[in-house]
Amino acid sequence: MKYLMILPFAVSLTLAATSGAAQTEKELDCGYQADVAGAVRQARLDGVSERKVQSAIEKTNPSWPAQYSNAIPVFTAQIYAIKKRDLREIDLRSEWLGTCMNN
Repeated sequence: MKYLMILPFAVSLTLAATSGAAQTEKELDCGYQADVAGAVRQARLDGVSERKVQSAIEKTNPSWPAQYSNAIPVFTAQIYAIKKRDLREIDLRSEWLGTCMNN
């Protein structure tokens, strides 16, 4: 998926990651990123307008640390470019987790 290839770069610019992070830190970081991607995907499938995604997700009091919400606009731009019919068939959280862990 070409969209998933763009996202790691965009999110890495948004989230300041340290290069010497331990594997458990990376797992945690990738998990939070995947949670954000999954939340944006769900908002898209639920019919939330692109302009309202950030506030809609923040109203749910997500479990990730606040700085990960900075990635919502980055994910939103990419995920809202995917057609809903295609998005329904993608487990975006799992896809993102795998992509992130392999980078």
